[in-house]
Amino acid sequence: MSRLSASKLLALVAFWGALALASPVFAGPVADSLSTEVRDVFERCKGAVVKVEATDNTGQLCGTGFFIDPNGTLLTSYSVGGESRDFFVILPDKTRMAARLLIADPRAGIAMLKAENVPCGTPFLPLAKPGELAVATPVVAVAYPMDMPLTPSFGMIAGLDLKYLGRYFATTHIRASVPVQRGQGGAPLLNMQGEVLGVIISSIDNGSACFAIPAEAVEKVHRDYDRYGAVRPGWLGVIVRAATNGTQGSTAEVERLETGAPAIKAGLLPGDILLKIGAIAIKSPQDVLNASFFLTAGESIPVVVWRGDKELTFQAEPAERSTCEYRIPGLQAIPTSSANNEDITLRLR
Repeated sequence: MSRLSASKLLALVAFWGALALASPVFAGPVADSLSTEVRDVFERCKGAVVKVEATDNTGQLCGTGFFIDPNGTLLTSYSVGGESRDFFVILPDKTRMAARLLIADPRAGIAMLKAENVPCGTPFLPLAKPGELAVATPVVAVAYPMDMPLTPSFGMIAGLDLKYLGRYFATTHIRASVPVQRGQGGAPLLNMQGEVLGVIISSIDNGSACFAIPAEAVEKVHRDYDRYGAVRPGWLGVIVRAATNGTQGSTAEVERLETGAPAIKAGLLPGDILLKIGAIAIKSPQDVLNASFFLTAGESIPVVVWRGDKELTFQAEPAERSTCEYRIPGLQAIPTSSANNEDITLRLR
């Protein structure tokens, strides 16, 4: 059977239930097509997904991880790898190898490990390109739930959220209608081409759905590590508010600039309407929060504003800040690892 495009698969999912109710004759072929597509993703990707075991102050724990290059670099959730030690990685064929922590970012909710003595030819999963996220996109998760064998789960992107239970994440998260259990923290959330759309970091609503950090945010952390050996969050020192009358499609108005802020040196002024920070278009103050996640200290970016009756572009160089603050009235960014969602790390007592 030939592979289905994502749009055709989506159509199958949408009509599956209706067709089954209307005529059982159609239910079998439609279900078989969907099952074949999901099985194909699972078979192609399962060799790159591993179980991660570690120890923290509460005892032993385990979760899921996956290789992102052929040299043994792998990703998992911060709750599994961020504050743990004595790491071991178990391949699908039961091969067990030691690993070490490279970097962990509580804002993103992920940790990056390096497995030692990785067999030649070990498969890895590519990160999806930016801009490929959309509500109702079909997704597959591959993980080790509840210390069980490697297991696929199917669902869809249900939302792209910056806020949960009244609190704001440091960047937009994928909310997926994929049921998850303990042990699935750090699992890849895959599109139907086997590319990583995100890393599962927590469950919501008693495990009926999950949050995943998008691949674009993962790439930011990875890029910082490659260049600096650490995560380098940037700071512009811009305090914004919602403009009474927005312009050029944006309501993000600069209220004031903090003392010594890089934005002052760049030339920004109170009253400017922010239109773009780096590569991210700004429509509201919340977008400033999301764009701030992708700032890297010391790396110059363009900042586009509307001032008076014209559009201006400034080059700003974010500064390093030990604690990453997002100064937007009414908004408080929080580390993902301490958010009001449910940790899905499996604790072994």
